Amino acid sequence: MSALCDPTGAAPPGPPQNPAHGAHPPLSSQELAQEIKAFLSGVDPVHGNKLTIKEHARCAILLLRSLPPARSAVLDHLRNVFDEYVCTYLLELESSEGGLGARRAQGPNLDDVVQEIQNVLSEFVRMNPKAWAPVVSAWSIDLMGQLSSKYAGRHGVPHASSLNELLQLWMSCKATRTLMDIYTQCLSSMISTCPDACVDALLDTSVQHSPHFDWVVAHIGSSFPNTIISRVLSCGLKDFCVHGAAPVDLLFPTAADKRVPKIASVVGILGHLASRHSDSIKQELLRMFHESLGPMRDQQQKATVPFLLQLAVMSPMLLGTISSELVDSLKPSVLSQLHQHFAALPREDLENMVSIVVHLICQTSAGAYRILQFLVNTAMPASVITTPGLAVHDSVREACDRIIQLLLLNLQKLVYNRGSASLGDAPPRAVPFLDELKGHVRELCVETLRLERKRFLWQHQLLGLLSVYCTPSCTTDALFYLLTLSRSQEELGLATQLYAVLSSCMSDLLPATVKKCVCQIHMGGLSEQHMVQLFHNLALIVQWEGEGPASMSAQLGAVLSLHLYDLGQLLLHRNPEVAEAASLLLSVCPLPRAIRPAHLLVIIRSAVHQFFLVLHRQCPTGISYSTRLLSRLSGASPAAMKAILQQLVEGSLHPGNAELFGGLAELPAGDDASLEGTRISLLDINRRFTTAVNFSGSVWSVFHAGVIGRGLKPPQLARRQEPEEIVHNVQNFLSLLLRCCRGGRYGAPESPAHTAAVNPEAAKAVAVVLVESVCPDVTNSELGWPPEEHTRSTVERDIQICRRFRDNPLLFQLLRLVAAGPPALCYCSVLLRGLLATLMAHWEASRHGDTTSSPWHLHASCALVACMAEGSLLPPVLGNMHEIFHQLAPFEVHLLLLSVWDYVRDNSPLPQKFTFQADKGLFFRDFSRDCDVGKYLCVLHSVLHKNIDRLGLLSGRFQT
Repeated sequence: MSALCDPTGAAPPGPPQNPAHGAHPPLSSQELAQEIKAFLSGVDPVHGNKLTIKEHARCAILLLRSLPPARSAVLDHLRNVFDEYVCTYLLELESSEGGLGARRAQGPNLDDVVQEIQNVLSEFVRMNPKAWAPVVSAWSIDLMGQLSSKYAGRHGVPHASSLNELLQLWMSCKATRTLMDIYTQCLSSMISTCPDACVDALLDTSVQHSPHFDWVVAHIGSSFPNTIISRVLSCGLKDFCVHGAAPVDLLFPTAADKRVPKIASVVGILGHLASRHSDSIKQELLRMFHESLGPMRDQQQKATVPFLLQLAVMSPMLLGTISSELVDSLKPSVLSQLHQHFAALPREDLENMVSIVVHLICQTSAGAYRILQFLVNTAMPASVITTPGLAVHDSVREACDRIIQLLLLNLQKLVYNRGSASLGDAPPRAVPFLDELKGHVRELCVETLRLERKRFLWQHQLLGLLSVYCTPSCTTDALFYLLTLSRSQEELGLATQLYAVLSSCMSDLLPATVKKCVCQIHMGGLSEQHMVQLFHNLALIVQWEGEGPASMSAQLGAVLSLHLYDLGQLLLHRNPEVAEAASLLLSVCPLPRAIRPAHLLVIIRSAVHQFFLVLHRQCPTGISYSTRLLSRLSGASPAAMKAILQQLVEGSLHPGNAELFGGLAELPAGDDASLEGTRISLLDINRRFTTAVNFSGSVWSVFHAGVIGRGLKPPQLARRQEPEEIVHNVQNFLSLLLRCCRGGRYGAPESPAHTAAVNPEAAKAVAVVLVESVCPDVTNSELGWPPEEHTRSTVERDIQICRRFRDNPLLFQLLRLVAAGPPALCYCSVLLRGLLATLMAHWEASRHGDTTSSPWHLHASCALVACMAEGSLLPPVLGNMHEIFHQLAPFEVHLLLLSVWDYVRDNSPLPQKFTFQADKGLFFRDFSRDCDVGKYLCVLHSVLHKNIDRLGLLSGRFQT
């Protein structure tokens, strides 16, 4: 009879030997009939009483041993035993949780019966696994599914989502643990031969009883991960082929469950295993994919790719597991095989397949950027330098091109159809592909700026979609990287194009972008090279002629002006290239309507410092930027103009900058090393010079010509620059000074009428700074001109003034600039008086035969008289006398300068003597109101008469 119930070719199982109970002798036919009657009726045939559960179960076990054809009925009856055990077990749990105390029931008395059942079934499986393992495994796995579903709603049974707690509950129950051990033994015995029967039973039960059955899947999968993964996929593929590989409905992917019953179970099982065995799942999926592309493919292999696509549609987890590695494996040879595989499909099926691929890409998160790069690289036209073995087929390239276009179109629909969720609506649907690309905005911008044919168009469009999807973070990031990384106007045009697209979707886009740029700069997020490039790009955009008030160039300047103070701090950057680029940007930005005076002063100081630095470096572009910046700042307000003039004049006279304009350079203190370690007393030093107080201008004045005991001071040797460089520096400086005096306006062509070159207020500001810099101990109230004898009390101050003019030739140029804006030169009376007194003393003491023996003093005398004439402190007839100084003797020059002194003494250089003419916008001095100039020309005429042979032709210039 055993042979009738066993599978074909299987040997009938022998009577199992239970080591716990010893060998059972075979029953006679009469005994067997009584056992069958007792099993069917549930009544003891000898005593007539009803069998207990334990006795009835042992009767069934005896029949299973002695009558194999009765195994279906016996196994069905044994289900009740396990069900009763589980019910009792759960009742005891409820009683113990409710505090009623442990209640002894039949459950614990069934432990030995359950053990006997396990022994018998295990013996059958061990003796003949091929015949018994499929039957026993299907029975045990189905029974576990039924028990899990039946008692899922009982109090004390965790929810199906609490997988760990559910697994702990069922594995602590002996009945379910025994069923698990039986199934595990069956699967272990069939692994080496054909485990598909056991796995099929697992899949069928998972379909019927999921999710309450998930704990079984989790436990078995953890015990046999590789086997379960491979066989579940294999069985799922077979079932997929049987039911037909119909296209997947992208909107309702779960509808595939009805057509392919096991597909959902496959997805669920692999989902449970993915947390710990994702690598094994990934390797198995890749193996199935590559094996399906072999040359000899059966129907099952042809359905592998659609099967994998359907799994990916139904399970985002599986899609993320395999997507990035699958893309890496798509070499040109694999792509060619895929092309051959799909070439024979109908056009409609191909369109469906492409739609599925596009949908999956949109739902891909892990490896999204790698997928994008693969598609773009594959879709790019072949290059002449492409290695022959790496080239792809034209059809493959066209397919990738079409996928990219459809992907962009699909992303556009997803992005622009999301809308803005209100409080009562559900949040907008996420797009995993774009969510993943949020972290690759910089890479996308770099690829876009490569300007490779189709590539930059695709990625530029994708940047726009990503910016709209992830507003505002990605929007400002994309514009920031494009502005920072662009190296040409063509590349920079991509940033303006992106702004034109995004400005309609996001308000205050440009202010947010500029704020991000400024924050990145001050946080140190940009390298110095990128800072330079960013400033150049921003300046270029500001200077572009916009197409309207909404263009980026029209708005960028106004936005940048709001960050004038932040950008102004970069003028002092340690890298000269960064400072120069910041100067360029600030020089083209419009000034804000209102700026804090403190901020404006900081910017002015920084800009002046930058100007002198670029003069030291002889950088023409830097000089141009700084000049334009300072001239624009001077037009911000009268206070700004005065501050700039003050800073420029003081900076030009600073010892560190004096050499730029032909002055003496700042020399390092040579005595510092010798004085180190020496104790110096200021009191002792003062005592050496007789008095501790320096009474300036008195007989107690002391001229420090050296240190007693060390000899005279060493002469200062000036580090002179080339004459061409000095002239160039002076020209640049004076040009800047003139533009600042005009309030930042460029010099327009002058009208025939005489117009002032310098604003009188600006010239006065320069005059005040000159006096404070050259002679700081003098107040501006000393405008009157004292008698010539007064110079005896100001000898030290006059010598100091003369020394400053000698060390700084630029002072004469500054005096001429002041003279160009009368009556500003009146405020330099102290300097003019001291310089004139020193020159008079020199020519009086000179014993040379001609003035050319003292070239500097000759030049200073000529420049001084000419400057005073230009500033309207001398009448023209006296102001022209400097033209003959080089042909006179020193004593004659002294006499002429003395006549100049007398005139200025009698006609004090006061601003009140100047009259403003509104029609010309100038201050003029009417010399006819002063004393008769003729009496001051006597010496001049005498000198001309004495040197009539040489100066006779010039006598006409000195007639009143």
